[in-house]
Amino acid sequence: MKRILIIEDDPDIAELERDYLGLNGYKAEIALDGLQGLKKAVSGMYDVIVVDVMLPHKDGYEIIKEVRKTQEIPILVVSAKNEDIDKIRGLDFGADDYLTKPFSPAELTARINAHIKRYERLRGHAAASDVIQHKGLEINTASHKVFVDGRETQLTAKEYELLVFLASNPNIVFSKERIFDAIWGSEYCGDTATIAVHIQKIRKKLEKDPVNPEYIETIWGSGYRFNPM
Repeated sequence: MKRILIIEDDPDIAELERDYLGLNGYKAEIALDGLQGLKKAVSGMYDVIVVDVMLPHKDGYEIIKEVRKTQEIPILVVSAKNEDIDKIRGLDFGADDYLTKPFSPAELTARINAHIKRYERLRGHAAASDVIQHKGLEINTASHKVFVDGRETQLTAKEYELLVFLASNPNIVFSKERIFDAIWGSEYCGDTATIAVHIQKIRKKLEKDPVNPEYIETIWGSGYRFNPM
């Protein structure tokens, strides 16, 4: 049984989410403030974390940042904040998804289902060759590890999946829509602006000069291309 951690300071919302997830085969636990939520989140006991942004004592962004230091599990942000800057900030800190309140528990469950399936497929994936190498970049698809000039670099699940997709198809220009469909899937109701946010984060982690990237090129008006040279 998959374990879900719900970090939400509104007990009515938290209990509704917990009960609905329970009916769909998940074991969900609740933390009603940021400090309690962070303590539970970093324990490594959960398969998915659902976290509100505005929490007592410690906000959701801080929790995401701490979890991402050691874990790559799916993290879904739920918040009453619906501005693009809030969504981008959540993704920038390492969240995989962002739901704006109010939303139905059925939608939350569907998104959790989708992220778990993608995460497990990604973790279980083994290519014909387990290692993708381009210049100083090495991607081990068996161990899910990425190295730049011999040094391991930590990526979130979505960053890793996006990098593998592009690196496995070098010299091909992919539109944002094509990338979005490949990584997030047609069942995800989101914005292609997510692509730019994730690629910016990947560049910061991989590139010597993120402003002049060597690996992932922006092809203005068309999309992105992985450069193996």
